Amino acid sequence: MAKVIVDVSMSLDGFVAGPNVRAAEPMGDGGERLHAWMGAGGPDGPIHARERTLVNGAVGATIVGRTTFDLGHAPWGGTPWPGIPAFVVTHRPQQGFVGANGGKFSFGGLTEAVEWAKEAAGSKDALVLGPDIARQLIGLRLADELWIHLVPILLGAGTRLLAGIEAELAPLWEPVGRTVTHLHYAVVRP
Repeated sequence: MAKVIVDVSMSLDGFVAGPNVRAAEPMGDGGERLHAWMGAGGPDGPIHARERTLVNGAVGATIVGRTTFDLGHAPWGGTPWPGIPAFVVTHRPQQGFVGANGGKFSFGGLTEAVEWAKEAAGSKDALVLGPDIARQLIGLRLADELWIHLVPILLGAGTRLLAGIEAELAPLWEPVGRTVTHLHYAVVRP
């Protein structure tokens, strides 16, 4: 059965986006530095490439917050994975929407999106895009795993991922990386 995976790059001070998130800067001021590792070479290049392969190989569907959907539509055509079904959690649906990258989008509530995404993912997993939706899924124990790519920068302000929620996490395997630490946890259900 498909898992719901929150996969996110995060600064050492806990931010997943910088301040002033807007269309011109979808990751906020300075936030794009959180993703620099994805294309970086250097001594950890093979580790980072393996992480990207793991993420890209896992995604069979996405669960997307409305703000992330709106901000990601122009640069991605909908989501970073062309043709992958996306389930947008929103109170403002757009029926029949097809992204510029070929992705099909369904709009609904949180639990609906989780059910639809897990079914659509088939033998793969449903990846979560958007900090607010990720926080809700972790807090409600609807997320199965949390993959954090801990980037050694301090943003000082922005969007926090884990603020205001409580959850117990169990490590899935040893952290890897020197320049960016890749952490993988299971969300423990009571």
